[in-house]
Amino acid sequence: MIPIFKPYMPENISEEIQGILYSGKLSYGTYGRKFEDELKKFTGNEYVLSISTYNQALLVALSALDIKPKDEIIASPVSCLASNQPFISKGAKVIWADIDPTTGSMSVEDVKRKITTRTKAIFHNHYCGYLGNINEINDLGKEYGIPVVDDSIEAFGSVFNGKKVGNLGTDITVFSFQTVRLPNTIDGAALTFKDPKLYEKAKKIRDYGIDRTKFRDDLNEINPECDISLEGYGALMNEINSFIGFKQMDDVDKLIAKQRENASKWDSIVNDIENCVPLKVNKDTNPNYWVYGVLANNKREQIKSFRNKGFYATSVHINNNIYSVFKNKSNLKGVNEFMNKFIAIPSGWWTNIEL
Repeated sequence: MIPIFKPYMPENISEEIQGILYSGKLSYGTYGRKFEDELKKFTGNEYVLSISTYNQALLVALSALDIKPKDEIIASPVSCLASNQPFISKGAKVIWADIDPTTGSMSVEDVKRKITTRTKAIFHNHYCGYLGNINEINDLGKEYGIPVVDDSIEAFGSVFNGKKVGNLGTDITVFSFQTVRLPNTIDGAALTFKDPKLYEKAKKIRDYGIDRTKFRDDLNEINPECDISLEGYGALMNEINSFIGFKQMDDVDKLIAKQRENASKWDSIVNDIENCVPLKVNKDTNPNYWVYGVLANNKREQIKSFRNKGFYATSVHINNNIYSVFKNKSNLKGVNEFMNKFIAIPSGWWTNIEL
């Protein structure tokens, strides 16, 4: 059975890892900065922070945006639970937006309907690497003065109008580098920013609110003159994880290219399957094809059919508006239709499609 996910790991790195382990330099440092430099080159955005986990990355983003208890956040329930739990940790009120059932993307019209004076951010999830309506959602943010965060948990390397996610004009972009992502750092994440001032603020929040340029005096003692005025987290990525991410950046382009090649093969195969169509790709976008999405009228039977052919088909996620923790079990027509039809099939770099 070809799996839906598979962690990637470069070859011949054990000796270098051994060197780091016994170097005495394990916390964020040389490889942390090297990894960030590679992310800057890849995304085309100079304002990049590597983060220890995706959960911490979202919390850093929420703190940088000054999200307070009872502030409203508009988000998609068709996303990973990891994308939404941090809202509860911050005490925010989650307002679910409906989606376009042909794409899995947030409905621009429904987002607009749900904006109020209490709305403090729009979290624009790009489901399974398929990009949403970038310009339209960003325009809503500008129109109402609300920051937009690209939740790119699964979308690293996806492209809109020739630009990679992380550099699409949104206020913040969040990436996950957990084991089944590309790149993976075993666990980790990154943030990119449009505004250098917000980047500098988040940089301090990532490190307990500390400004490292002032934290130590001339004797390398903690400087009492250095005030801590921001809330913060211990969210720096360590050197082992950073090194693994740094090494994987050499291979990311070719791995994503393989995934797109697989998606092209799936296009022709799925179009010949009765009552099954490829997930619609939004205009001017090119997914990374972390998975290949299809919509099937008989979802359960089609999952079994793909599995019988040796491809592990799955729903991947379940809509988060079913969970009581969010205190918002709103019934959303587009979400219901999408979840009743969506299936992900393997298209990752390890997949060889032969039917």
